[in-house]
Amino acid sequence: MEAELMGLASSGATALVGLMVSDAWTEARERLSRLLSRGSGDDEASATALRDLDVSSAELVAARADRDDGLVGDVEAHWRVRLRRLLTEDPGAAVELRSLLAELDQPRTGDRRGLVHNEVSGGRQNTVVQGRDFSRLTFGGGNGSSVNDVAGS
Repeated sequence: MEAELMGLASSGATALVGLMVSDAWTEARERLSRLLSRGSGDDEASATALRDLDVSSAELVAARADRDDGLVGDVEAHWRVRLRRLLTEDPGAAVELRSLLAELDQPRTGDRRGLVHNEVSGGRQNTVVQGRDFSRLTFGGGNGSSVNDVAGS
């Protein structure tokens, strides 16, 4: 059981660090603060959790801008320890953390940006272009290149 909780803490910390620099952070930070202050029934514990999350988020934004992978790793390690401590003290929090991570990993309805899956198989491939508002595309070929004007919508 301990290995399972450590794995969950590790994957939770990795997801948390990814969320801190994403568009989903606003929603995630509120939910995570409730998880972190779980069982305390104390508004101050929730406020402290929010402050800790905000400090880490600011550190990550700065670390990514400076390309400081060491600081990114430090922030992730901090949250891995903190989540492991939470899961050890309150094993019931594991269900909530798993649920939260699964929910935040789901694509947002109506917002499908960035969700592209391409798969090419077989011996011959044709060019397929997906998108919006194209003009003057150039494709290289065996006998030269061709230029196509494409009006996307």
